[in-house]
Amino acid sequence: MATVIVDGKEITIGDHERLNGIQVAQRAGIEIPHYCWHPGMSVVASCRMCLCKSGTRDPATGKITIVPKVVPACQTPAKDNTVFVTDDEDIRKYRAMVEEDLLIDHPVDCPICDKAGECHLQDYHFEHGQKERRADIKPFHSRRREMGDTVTLFVDRCVMCTRCVRFTREIAGTSELMVVNRGSHEEIDVFPGLPLDNKLSGNVVDLCPVGALCDKDFLYSQRVWFMKKHAGVCTGCATGCSINIEENQDTVYRLRPRENPHINQWWMCDEGRYGFHHVHADERLNEPRQWTKAGQVSLDWKDVPTQIKTHLQAAGHLAAVVSPHLTVEEAYMLCAFVRSLDDKAVLAVGPIPVEGEDETFKNGFTIRAEKCPNRRGVEAVVQHFTGAVTTFDELLDQLAAGANGQAIGGVWVSGGYKTDWNDESTAERFANVKELVVQDLFSSPLFENATFQLPSAAFPERDGSYVNVADRLQSVRWAIRPPSGVMTEGQLLWRLLGRSGLFNAQVILNEIAAEIPYFSAAAGGVHELGVDLKVNQLAAAT
Repeated sequence: MATVIVDGKEITIGDHERLNGIQVAQRAGIEIPHYCWHPGMSVVASCRMCLCKSGTRDPATGKITIVPKVVPACQTPAKDNTVFVTDDEDIRKYRAMVEEDLLIDHPVDCPICDKAGECHLQDYHFEHGQKERRADIKPFHSRRREMGDTVTLFVDRCVMCTRCVRFTREIAGTSELMVVNRGSHEEIDVFPGLPLDNKLSGNVVDLCPVGALCDKDFLYSQRVWFMKKHAGVCTGCATGCSINIEENQDTVYRLRPRENPHINQWWMCDEGRYGFHHVHADERLNEPRQWTKAGQVSLDWKDVPTQIKTHLQAAGHLAAVVSPHLTVEEAYMLCAFVRSLDDKAVLAVGPIPVEGEDETFKNGFTIRAEKCPNRRGVEAVVQHFTGAVTTFDELLDQLAAGANGQAIGGVWVSGGYKTDWNDESTAERFANVKELVVQDLFSSPLFENATFQLPSAAFPERDGSYVNVADRLQSVRWAIRPPSGVMTEGQLLWRLLGRSGLFNAQVILNEIAAEIPYFSAAAGGVHELGVDLKVNQLAAAT
């Protein structure tokens, strides 16, 4: 174990940890300002904002010797008895000088800049800059240059930290961005004929410490201080990236990656980043309905649990299609409800959408071909109830031939897919089912043939947990309320099971952890970065 001294505080670091001055200061609760450094990329020490003083402590005498010149903290390793001084008169002078230099040519267009409110240049100016601006104020504009389909560059706002350039070379591995010209004329640009067009391109906007690189999808749509941030999970593929869902008045405006070293590090793909617009689509279903002899009628949600339970009880042998878009808790409650009506009910996992093949990038980040968030969690729940995993295709065969020697008379189908997932031929396979309950986001042939047509919740509207392809479980709370007329699966199933009070996903997860060994690591709650269920599997195996 090594001991590092930061502003008089002793910090202990592991023998195998390789930290710099910025990182060890963070452990001491001290922020060293920086623009160019990022923990996921190479160190260039170009912005000079993190200048500090460094030295060593003699382990025998305790005498501290400080190097006479300031050094960049990002490039200074933290070793045993290293000493860092992050705040004194000289350091404050150097930081104010760096801030002033950056602002000499920077357009003061904060009122129209998307980064206003979360801009490092703003924050550092007020904390570390000069009291007054001594240079002439430049015009309130910046040249705009298109980088590609998703990102635009406001050229004069750039502080040349080169984070974006390093990202395309070291993380995406596509190298579209470069630095052109020299000296004070340096600018970020793309190679001729090669726009920024990789599947991780949106990350350069997150990396930009100022308002130079902006997201076209978010541009001028909302002020950041009006939005609320909620921890969430990307449901676009089986990676299950940790994200922040940012919304205002129940409207999602953007998704951004949330740091999680076990899953997605600091990144997310563009498919997941921009894959939320279906949440607010006009085509969303927002009313429970039922087909009767008199035709289709609207239902009141307070009557839905009783009506569904009565009809399914009279239907005979039952089955349920458990969507891989459901949370673990919703899947468990659906299986428990259907099995409470028919202890021999068939439980099948819904269709698993797969597109292409897994795509792994230079740093190891992977976009999964499996386009659902919770296959492993749903399969574990279904297997607990049935002892095996029945696929959707196998259920379709059983609809025709009968299951357990009986014809299936009632089926509950959960959807939640944002793209078309069934067609007329699929719907025809359910033609002989007397009672068909379908809960989904959008209409489909199967939905239109259902006895009970129930609207579904989208991913930002759900409470619950997801298990990704690496057996890591993450729990999230709802970020926005569903549209008027929509009851979430968790709320409905909670009522169908006769539970009192409001739906509580943690209560259900605790029950699951107690009943299903696969989930036992989640007992008592899930920390912010999730829990590794694979660890529990290995422990059980030994």
